[in-house]
Amino acid sequence: MSTPENIGRRFRAYTIRHLDELLKRASMTDEQRLRTRAVASVLPFRTNAYVVDELIDWDNASEDPMFRLVFPQEDMLPSEDVDHIADLIQNEASKQELTAAANVVRYKLNPHPAGQIQLNIKGKDEAVEGLQHKYKETVLFFPQQGQTCHAYCTYCFRWAQFVGIDELKMANNDIEQLTGYVRHHPEVSSVLLTGGDPMIMGEPVLRRYIEPLLEMDHVESIRIGSKALAYWPQRFVTDPDAEATLRLFEEVVKSGRNLAFMAHFSHQKELESDLVHEAVRRINNTGAVIRTQAPLIRTINDDAEQWAGMWRTQHKMGMIPYYMFIERDTGPQEYFSVPLGRAWEIYRDAFSQVSGLCRTVRGPSMSATPGKVTVDGIVDINGEKVFALRMLQARDPEIVGRPFFAKFDENAVWVDDLKPAFADKFPFEA
Repeated sequence: MSTPENIGRRFRAYTIRHLDELLKRASMTDEQRLRTRAVASVLPFRTNAYVVDELIDWDNASEDPMFRLVFPQEDMLPSEDVDHIADLIQNEASKQELTAAANVVRYKLNPHPAGQIQLNIKGKDEAVEGLQHKYKETVLFFPQQGQTCHAYCTYCFRWAQFVGIDELKMANNDIEQLTGYVRHHPEVSSVLLTGGDPMIMGEPVLRRYIEPLLEMDHVESIRIGSKALAYWPQRFVTDPDAEATLRLFEEVVKSGRNLAFMAHFSHQKELESDLVHEAVRRINNTGAVIRTQAPLIRTINDDAEQWAGMWRTQHKMGMIPYYMFIERDTGPQEYFSVPLGRAWEIYRDAFSQVSGLCRTVRGPSMSATPGKVTVDGIVDINGEKVFALRMLQARDPEIVGRPFFAKFDENAVWVDDLKPAFADKFPFEA
């Protein structure tokens, strides 16, 4: 639990410059720290004093899921890549040489999965930098000032936003471009501010993005995707603009819109702090709705009891369990991925442990190129074992909700690994 002396402290970030010193607290050898630094030269690393002091069990760091959640592990990348970059660090290679080697590895990690660049951005006449329009009802916007986080998750599918390669980054600070696009697309009923983490932004900046959206009648909801409740709950309790931020939330609700705070919680440990409970209470009091989501991650939350416990706690706190995602096909997917069959078993076993009020959660779901594909089960049909799948959301509205089948594959971790069953193609294939 948070101690009084920690509640009002100022935010302090730790980056790769602090990594070696922090790793000494984990009783790692010099070689282990070197190889971890090599991975952190490829994948982004950032954490903060709250995460380091409150969430990690440093006496058992090697087995601690919260440590793996924010600190790179040497086996997240192929050993030959880690060897090469570790050698460069040890031989004091130049920054340019180290960056070039890191970029070679980064481009092998599928930095923009699910057609984010090729398919989610409209044609050149309508294209707005930092804006994605994958589903007709929903626009995603990446405010430039919100393209970092209080801490980075090692599994993050948006890791490419944070590694300093401009061509991989999605961001925009032109509010008129956002509002102009939404105004000319009356089919858009929901706008999602995403990142990074929009709650990195101070209230005056956040207000500049939100207020113009309240002038459009067809905008029914505003969503904010954020990990702040888990990584820096002070943002809503003791930060200088905490009260102003909560008043902004109230204004959105009073305007007749739904304000959906999409909170990312990956582990029960993130829900234990008194600060988190107070932050949730304050957000709930504004009339905003907090919905919770996270991916299923091997070595961090890949067991049913963990998920059932999170859903029960979130429900008691007044939050709505919303999504269990499958780890996307990007970054260190091989390190974190859980086979689809096992993912469904974990979801089913967790789902069976909670009351109906917690069963608002959907999953396990893949945010794939054609849309959100959920695994509904493993069934035997005419002697053939198959996955029962369903389109929860789709680029093509005509296939939303459509069930379909895929041949069972115990090693499959993504929809691209699957082959159709009882059909020549999947519903989303031309």
